[in-house]
Amino acid sequence: MALGVCLLGVASSAQEESVRPGVNDGYRDPDVEVWRSRLEAEDRAIFKYRHAIVAILGLEPGMSVADVGAGTGFLTQMIAREVGAEGKVYAVDVVEEFLDLIAADAERAGIENLVTVLGDQKTTKLESGVADLILVCDAYHHFEFPQHTLASLHQALRLSGTLVVIDFERIEGKSAPFALGHIRAGKGTFTDEIKNAGFELEREIPLMEDEGQYVLVFAKR
Repeated sequence: MALGVCLLGVASSAQEESVRPGVNDGYRDPDVEVWRSRLEAEDRAIFKYRHAIVAILGLEPGMSVADVGAGTGFLTQMIAREVGAEGKVYAVDVVEEFLDLIAADAERAGIENLVTVLGDQKTTKLESGVADLILVCDAYHHFEFPQHTLASLHQALRLSGTLVVIDFERIEGKSAPFALGHIRAGKGTFTDEIKNAGFELEREIPLMEDEGQYVLVFAKR
């Protein structure tokens, strides 16, 4: 039965069309310092809660972690320090300029366990079974081909691996105009997509509810 579900997923992803064409066009030829000021603004929820986010991941020395949609890498660097020299962190993004910034920042900070990986709109380019934990923070709604990308995440996770997804609520009449205009679907739809890709929802962590964001923890199935 599991094999049948897997083959179904492969077939459906092969036929997948873009769910949001051009969703990442705004990141072409970016001014990275301008984007750093935006992504690391003190009033941005995940920057404000960055220490709490890293704390809930349950990181341990020696773990291998992928930060998918790493942006300017402020979470990536914090994770790298938590897993220590024996661990490894993969900063994954589709924006090469962001990865260059992350690599330069890591070199200046003396962080040697961080590797940058340039993905594309369909795959993370992570190797199979490379990660104990994958974090997708404020990035899932930027997946243009979610079935393809989720298949890549599933493959990259080890058998006992964990996927943590942080994103925005999208509730008509309640969510901010930004979320209603920018986020293509609500938590239920995103959760179903992830479950259909071979993950099991373990729990939801009420960390940023007041900020209109949710934290979902999935296990690889």
